[in-house]
Amino acid sequence: MSNKALLNNVDHANLKVRSGYSAEFGDNVNQALIFPTEFAEIQREYPIFFRKDANGAFQSVALLGLDKDENLFLEGDAWQARYVPAERARGPFSIALQRSGRPDAAPEPMIHIDLDHPRVSEREGEALFLPHGGNSPYLERSARVLGLIHQGIAQADAMFAAFESAGLIKPVSVEIKLSETEQYNVVDYFSIDREKLVALDGPNLESLNRAGFLQAAFLVLSSLNNVNRLIEMKNRKREGAWKARANGRGGEA
Repeated sequence: MSNKALLNNVDHANLKVRSGYSAEFGDNVNQALIFPTEFAEIQREYPIFFRKDANGAFQSVALLGLDKDENLFLEGDAWQARYVPAERARGPFSIALQRSGRPDAAPEPMIHIDLDHPRVSEREGEALFLPHGGNSPYLERSARVLGLIHQGIAQADAMFAAFESAGLIKPVSVEIKLSETEQYNVVDYFSIDREKLVALDGPNLESLNRAGFLQAAFLVLSSLNNVNRLIEMKNRKREGAWKARANGRGGEA
């Protein structure tokens, strides 16, 4: 359960947020929801796939691990990548539309904080506000992350509608072989149909390009090269576990 409140420098003047990443903060997940606004950064680090939510709508995810509750990028309290998906980097913050005092004014996006989130503390962590009430650098960075998410949510439906209209989305089943005897099958995911993308005719190509989604399609395809990176990381993790067990047995002897 969450306990969300509109963030302000009066009620929350002394609040701090613990930084870093860990299982305690819920970062031991094998995929993260991502948004079109961060595809350019995501594709450098993680494979991008599409999946359907409970309502059958498409959403984008970055694959972080192969087993349940496995994040291969998580080591101790550090995230071993140049870019952390915004959904994980946002911590206890979220954006909700809030109406101002004027009845004719449109709702505005405002920062909310989950007061029951394990990162939130009054004793340790990054301060949210400066001594005289202004936003701290940490809160400013968090606000930029929330902006990526807010803009990305607005773009996602239009992007998937454009992909479907052009016939670019196809189901995929990825076979990941770690050895002769161990294999993972990534199922129930979707991706961009490479052949249909390169065969797009003029009107569809122009339409996707004008909407800014042509680049997104190519970024998704480019990201799939990172599946090999996951395999390498998984094998290193397994080798490390084997060596630790072997050293443990040697110590016992």
